[in-house]
Amino acid sequence: MKTDRTHSKKELLEFRKELRKNLTPAEAFLWKQLKAKQFEGQKFVKQHSIGKYILDFYCASEKLIIELDGEVHQNATVAEYDAERTNYLNKLGYTVIRFENKMVFDNLQSFFMEIREKFKKDVS
Repeated sequence: MKTDRTHSKKELLEFRKELRKNLTPAEAFLWKQLKAKQFEGQKFVKQHSIGKYILDFYCASEKLIIELDGEVHQNATVAEYDAERTNYLNKLGYTVIRFENKMVFDNLQSFFMEIREKFKKDVS
């Protein structure tokens, strides 16, 4: 019986590994802040895939995706691809937040404040 696997598709494994080895400076800096449950005790992973898309950072417990964008994302074609990707992920129930790379370096506290606001509220 074949199952439709949405997360971590095997055909993307090698590409994900390559991306993990070659993080952008902003991704590497942010990963130092997120890894090992350092931020709010939440587990984040880097370069996780959902469907055909590889995400920069993903927190499964919050269904939260963080994308860091460089200048290339200001290109109209890339922006259209990003919108299509975000729409796909939103329809699956994920929250996608995008930040410019420079925000990680220039305003880390605001960056973290925005992420905290996206975390699900404890309803107990």
